[in-house]
Amino acid sequence: MSHIFHPTTLREYDIRGIIGETLGPDDARAIGRGFATKLREAGGKRVAVAYDGRVSSPILEHALVEGLNASGCDVVRIGMGPTPMLYYAEASAEDVDGGIQITGSHNPANYNGFKMVFQGLPFFGEDITELGRMAAAGEWASGTGTSETREVMPEYIDRLIEGIAGIGHDSLAGLRIGWDAGNGAAGPALEALVARLPGEHFTLFTEVDGNFPNHHPDPTEEKNLADLRALVAEKHLDFGVAFDGDGDRIGAVDGTGRIIWGDQLLMIFAEDLLRMVPGATIIADVKASRALFEKVERLGGQPLMWKTGHSLIKSKMKETGAPLAGEMSGHVFFAHDYYGYDDALYAAVRLIAASARLGKSVTELRGEMPPLVNTPELRFQVDETRKFAVIDEVKARLAADPSANVDSTDGVRVSTPDGWWLLRASNTQDVLVARAESSDQAGLDRLMEQIDAQLAASGLERGEPAGH
Repeated sequence: MSHIFHPTTLREYDIRGIIGETLGPDDARAIGRGFATKLREAGGKRVAVAYDGRVSSPILEHALVEGLNASGCDVVRIGMGPTPMLYYAEASAEDVDGGIQITGSHNPANYNGFKMVFQGLPFFGEDITELGRMAAAGEWASGTGTSETREVMPEYIDRLIEGIAGIGHDSLAGLRIGWDAGNGAAGPALEALVARLPGEHFTLFTEVDGNFPNHHPDPTEEKNLADLRALVAEKHLDFGVAFDGDGDRIGAVDGTGRIIWGDQLLMIFAEDLLRMVPGATIIADVKASRALFEKVERLGGQPLMWKTGHSLIKSKMKETGAPLAGEMSGHVFFAHDYYGYDDALYAAVRLIAASARLGKSVTELRGEMPPLVNTPELRFQVDETRKFAVIDEVKARLAADPSANVDSTDGVRVSTPDGWWLLRASNTQDVLVARAESSDQAGLDRLMEQIDAQLAASGLERGEPAGH
């Protein structure tokens, strides 16, 4: 018995593919067998399994459980729910040694995939490559495992509510908040959460539908926030929160409809957190605004710029003991009073708490941020074989320029008097990612010229941006 995965499915941070084309039940079974074999070798025995609301998820879940059982692991099936609920089941239960969430995250409806956690640590990179090697060689342990069903949702909601512990009910009673679950897996958990939160709550699209009939569940794209903005405007709400398809990424708008991007949310969380944990290290990815790093420093914290990727950020948090981290993509990680994984529902509760503790509305907090001009994340198709080579060429050219101020944590981030620009290779797709930020449009134009000049020197042009 052996299994060959489609070459595109085993990715840096997770496993992902197109149902019926590059991913199916046989892959799920092989993932179960490999994961169980590695967990048994490490002394583990029991795995929590959950799935998102995609049409293909229950079939993959069934095959995954078969694979885990066939290599001797017992399975705790927690059913459908957001990815952070699976992380919670793994982190909080003493008898669980690993977890697997079946989810296509924010990909189109015909995709699905797997996010994994292994004895409390993210399972990515080499770990995923190793699953492919083991499958090809058929190097799987054999055994028999059991399967039980466990209800985790009520306990998970209890834990989310602790995020506002200690804040007087009166100071929250007047809140009016809009929520958009985008027909993703977070819908039922969101309904249970808002039923217990003080204030008035208006929810959109909490019915789970794997075809995403209303809009695509990716809150980092402005067009997907149109319904939430309309709700906030129509009902005169204090702010609005949106989730991605599996509830581990957050989007937000303030009471005037202004988007609060991932790094801007982190500025609010940092201000709140540094009052409670003075001098703390706060991590953000290389795509985050300079304003965030400067604010953390100004508030007495230790800003740390790190590589993009939820698994990489989680690993860096463990290493540094940072109580808070975040990414431009809306992944927010709280280790302060929580478990250190990315949970958009918990981040939303902490946004309510931060606003209350800082004594300012979310709209005021957003309004205090410096008015910077920046590009969205610009993505350009480039041949897979060239993408890392181009970054190396850019690094070499910049190294020869003594005036260049370069941070090469992840690709190249170049600071200039106009602001900064970034060029990095995506770990998950055949694209280069660029971003730039300045205090005015003229500065931004000059930064974009520098990006274009570097691309041209490597025989590329910016051209049409690639899709997600």
